[in-house]
Amino acid sequence: MQETLTLSSYLVLAATLLVAYVIFGIAGFGSALVASPVMALYIPVAKIVPLLALLDMCAAIVNVSRDGRNAQWAELKRLIPVMIIGSLLGAAILLKTRPDILLLALGIFVVLYALYSLSGLKPDRQFSPKASVPFGLVGGIFSALFGSGGFIYAIYLSGRIEKKEAFRMTQTTLIGMSTLTRVVIFTFAGVYLDIDLLLLALVLLPGMLVGITLGRHFTLKMSREQFLKLINVILLASGTALMIKYFS
Repeated sequence: MQETLTLSSYLVLAATLLVAYVIFGIAGFGSALVASPVMALYIPVAKIVPLLALLDMCAAIVNVSRDGRNAQWAELKRLIPVMIIGSLLGAAILLKTRPDILLLALGIFVVLYALYSLSGLKPDRQFSPKASVPFGLVGGIFSALFGSGGFIYAIYLSGRIEKKEAFRMTQTTLIGMSTLTRVVIFTFAGVYLDIDLLLLALVLLPGMLVGITLGRHFTLKMSREQFLKLINVILLASGTALMIKYFS
């Protein structure tokens, strides 16, 4: 952990986490999109992924404890097994090749999908339950490769679930299970033996809690159309961020 964190640095990080978890509270994903670029200015990059994994897991637990009854467990049962398989495939790809080109391909796909959805040209029909296989696999692969699979699940769930609160909780539960896996891996790897990392997570915890509470409040006041439009804007930003990351 860097030793140069000042009071102003902590305030910037706390404010960043608050905004990031407002997005997470609304959509059930996207915290890394907002938080990572700012956090990288103050914290070593190697610390950001385990820190956000810990906070995402805590955020998911809080949300599920509040509204878990709204999750669509039938969708989770379809997605989780193939997500696990995808994660194993992603780990194998990471060990055998450089996956950078996949990052660019994912970014292009997500941007095009988001633009298509925002255009209003999207046909009024749902994805088939069979679509859980490719979306679960690809989401698992990219979660293992880059820690970024939430928006893939969001594309599938937005085409399957009508009620915005059911979408939010199903997405949150899925991300919670995904981040739990990463937290377990980081724990066995000894990452969380770093006391400074745990103390920073504790300091930033209030910002996360306020953020997800505000996100939930905003979601309850949105129409389904407004909610889906916001989801697609977040998807567009996520895909653009991936493309920028590839070229940087």
